[in-house]
Amino acid sequence: MAYLEVDNVTKRYSGHTALSGVSLQAHQGRIFGLLGPNGAGKSSLIRIINRITAPDSGEVRLEGHPITEQDLSNIGYLPEERGLYPKMMVGEQAVYLARLKGLSKAEAECRVRQWFERLEIMPWWKKRVEELSKGMQQKVQFITTVLHEPKLLIFDEPFSGFDPVNAELLKREILELKAQGTTLILSTHNMQSVEELCDDIALIHHSQVVLSGQTEAIRRAHGAHTARLTYDGALDLSLLHGLEILEHTEREHGGTLRLQLAPGDTLYSVVHQLPSSLQLQSIEQEYPSMHDIFLQTVQDPSLRHE
Repeated sequence: MAYLEVDNVTKRYSGHTALSGVSLQAHQGRIFGLLGPNGAGKSSLIRIINRITAPDSGEVRLEGHPITEQDLSNIGYLPEERGLYPKMMVGEQAVYLARLKGLSKAEAECRVRQWFERLEIMPWWKKRVEELSKGMQQKVQFITTVLHEPKLLIFDEPFSGFDPVNAELLKREILELKAQGTTLILSTHNMQSVEELCDDIALIHHSQVVLSGQTEAIRRAHGAHTARLTYDGALDLSLLHGLEILEHTEREHGGTLRLQLAPGDTLYSVVHQLPSSLQLQSIEQEYPSMHDIFLQTVQDPSLRHE
């Protein structure tokens, strides 16, 4: 059973339909990517899950029961628009926010110190928030979102403001939370992060889910049935009988080939069609990126909103 279920949810605002019959499931210990262009309805759905607003129809269930106010203690939400008190000391503020999540003062301070050391921001404990860079403030807000150990985490554009080093650090922490059994929903426009982190996705466009499923299965389904191989040494292309070459790139001690696979071809069958003299180094089937799939889907004329 899914940890979080969104069942046929519809939400309208004064003549505008933000969500129309949206259904999706997020499973325990997996990362769910909530995708879509600006204005698609993602933020409306996140607000409904957090009970900030209510759906006009449909239902949100947590562990099989309709979500209640009491369930919010098991949800951690990092919104895209952050909000820390700029004049307040960093450590003091993190402890204060932790206590709002129900932790005792001693437990809150203990957990905050552990997380500050883990994310290497302990030296900023007595600094004012306004003295921190945007990325450092992001770290503080990430910590205050996760330290009460909620079962469901919702991150809205969590990598905004991070340099590549700290973005990798955050990805590591997200994967660690997943390994601990936390259910995570990641709303982002960063498709590379989706490929690296998300087990499942749903793409919302014009208020409806237009694509959903396991990330790798979606990439395979959108594949153009092509393969890329690398080899060492020289290659006589005239020996590649029956193989359609899309691209050939030579380098000093070898090269790369892109091949169009025929219907029914597998990588195994392609290897057996290669000349025995070829010093094959690697061969892999190519699949489109989530970036390309995103663009292809939202630009599909049949999905245009009238």
